[in-house]
Parts: sequence; structure tokens; C-alpha cells
Amino acid sequence: MVLAALLPVLMAAPLAAQDAAEAVGTPTPQVISQVPQGFSGLARIEPEETRAEDRRSGTDITLGLSQGVPYRLFTLAAPQRVVLDFQEVDWSGLSAQALVTEDGITAAQFGTYVPGWSRLVLALAQPMQIETAAMDIDPVTAAARLSVALRESTAEEFAATTGAPRDARWDLPAPTPMIAREAKDSLAPLLIVIDPGHGGIDPGAEAFLQGGLVQEKDLMLQFAIELGEMLVRSGQFNVQLTRDDDYFVSLERRIALAHQAKADLFLSLHADSLSEGRAHGTTVYTLSDDASDAASATLVERQERGDLLAGTDLSQADDRVTDVLLDLARVETHPRSQALARALVKGLKSQGGAMNRRPLREAGFSVLKSADIPSALVEVGFLSSPRDLANLMDPEWRERTARGILNGLLSWRIADEETRPLVRQ
Repeated sequence: MVLAALLPVLMAAPLAAQDAAEAVGTPTPQVISQVPQGFSGLARIEPEETRAEDRRSGTDITLGLSQGVPYRLFTLAAPQRVVLDFQEVDWSGLSAQALVTEDGITAAQFGTYVPGWSRLVLALAQPMQIETAAMDIDPVTAAARLSVALRESTAEEFAATTGAPRDARWDLPAPTPMIAREAKDSLAPLLIVIDPGHGGIDPGAEAFLQGGLVQEKDLMLQFAIELGEMLVRSGQFNVQLTRDDDYFVSLERRIALAHQAKADLFLSLHADSLSEGRAHGTTVYTLSDDASDAASATLVERQERGDLLAGTDLSQADDRVTDVLLDLARVETHPRSQALARALVKGLKSQGGAMNRRPLREAGFSVLKSADIPSALVEVGFLSSPRDLANLMDPEWRERTARGILNGLLSWRIADEETRPLVRQ
């Protein structure tokens, strides 16, 4: 029984080399990609040479890099934004404000997207298209400068050329038929997929502690590894993670990875932040079409917004027929998820954990939408709460919390074996 990680499978084939001038004229979607030859190693951003500037009919973007790297860029809608993907780049020292302008670019985010690849996302104040893009490389120093010119366009023009290209390194595999699961020995370890929230370009909630920046993505990865090791040592569970490092995993891919692994359980971990009210304490969520309260609805909005970085939005993904089929499949799974959440709350309380005053809630989190895998989302705490933040930084508190989750899972497993035949009826 080994604590393993489920990683997106990256193809070894390079990005298709393409002349930038020809790419600008490419029909829908408008995508530019280029592979500089003869360069390797991790490129670094040069902050002093990186900027964005408005001009009369658009916006110019300049990125200074320590060396040339393969890249691609394209536009996405709802909201309107420009996306630039690179072979991995070290973004140290760059401020997002360097790429924000008065009229053209309203926000910038950058970081690891999938292992080996980085992403820069620029939110646009108005529709703009890629006019030109070129990477110039110094033949002596190998330093590179990527220049991108955006020109103003109409909403119709923007919509006609927007969209992410399909690429096996970023996209989900083709759908495969669902096959009935084989009966498992009741004494065999259950496979739990643990999902550390956020990652890479999506840091999640942030807080400052003793002058340092604390990010949700780092805390949840650390806790997921600690929890996974405890579950494996119990002998009752095998564990796989949706990510084992600081990279982005879309909501849709997290679910796909759990299905790929044939998981028995799916557990998503978060430590969000709420500016409204004084939310604190651990909370366990199960799936519902409607949030059980306003705070839950706000959390859903915050977490689903991360998938805009990947160009996807699961909130409108299901058509009516699919909804009906999924609801039928959840007839068995949903009661098991609810029982799982109740057992987790009981286990956490048994360890004297700092629980929310309403520790059991419902919300429409996309990562809980698996139709055939019992799933729960644990808000381990809130970074907006000084008490919760201190707890999350305390190794002893994390160990007690992990022990509470283990106890809850053990109790749920025993009860589930006894009640599953009744649930099926």
C-alpha cells in the first residue's frame, strides 16, 4: 500500500512549430504557438523587462525571459482574457501589477499550470484580438523577448476567434465507456483519492502570518500528504493524490483522475477565506444543487472561479438528459456521501477539533459531482480566521485532525458495509 500521486499524462511530442505571422491569420480559434530550437532548462522571467502598455488601438505586452521557450497564446471568453502557455518559467520577482494597464488589462495571474508548463492569464477590459506575436532571441546571451500586440475588436470578432486549442498535454482524455465495478473483498483496503484544493497558477485563499504569505494550495498539499500517510499506515486504505506538487489541476480533471483510479472514495481538502462574517472551524460538505447558506454559496463561487484559468466552467456543463442520468446514478451514491460526511464530523469532534457551529453543510461544488463515487469536501479551516490559521500551521493540530478524519472513515466503512444492500433497494 503506497501513497501515490495521480499525475496528468504529458505527451513527449513538442508543440507544433509555427511561424508567428502565419499563425495570426489562423481561423477559429486564434492560436499562436512557436518552438525555439536548441534551448533547454528552466527559463526565468526578467521582471525589469516585463510590462504592458496601452496604445491608441490596443495594448502591447512585453515579456523578458532568460532564454527562449516553446509557447502558445490564445483568447478565451466569459470573461474575456488572453492566455499564454510556456514551457516551465520561474516567475520569481514579477508583480502582477506590471502587466495591468489603465484601459486594456485589468488583472494578471501566473504560475505553474501542469508539470513542466506555466500559464499567464490576462483579463481584458474589452474585446481584443492578437494582432502580432514574436519571440526575439539574442544569439549571444540566449535571452529572449516575447512581444505581443493586441488590437481592439468587436464582441462578434472576438467571439469568432476565441477558444483553447485541443492539446493532449492540457486536455482530458477522450471519454471511455463506464464499466461496472468488480466486487471488492470486504476486507481489502479501500482506495481514497485525496484532492488538495487549488495549486499552481491558482493559489486559493491567502493570508499573512508574521510577515510571510501563507497560501491555501501549500497548506492543503501538506495536510493531504500527512493525512494520506496516516490512512495508509492504518492498513484499511490505499491513497492517491490528484496532485503531489504545486501545479494546476482543473476541477473536471480532478474528478476524471478519481474515475481513472477506480476510487472508492473522493475527499477534497480546502481552507478558504471569507471576508463576510467570522467563519471559522472545520466544515464538511456534500453535494446539493443549492447551497445550504449564503457562506456556502460564496465558497462555491470562489472555488469554481479557478477553472476559468483552464478555460472551463462546469456550472453549465450538464444538459437536461445528462442531469437526469446523473441523478439516477446518485440515488445510491448520495446517501453514502451523506453518511460519509456525518461520520467525518463525528470523527473530527472526537478529537476535540475546532468545529464550525454548523459543521455539516451542502453546496454545489463541482468536485463533488461524481455520480458513482461517494464524495465529501472538508473545509479544514478558514484562513480568514486567525485561530484557524494558527491551527493549520500547528503540526500537532493537523495530526489530531487527520486522526479524526481517519476515525470517521473507519466508522463509515463499517456502517457502509452493513447498509449498502439496503441503499441499493
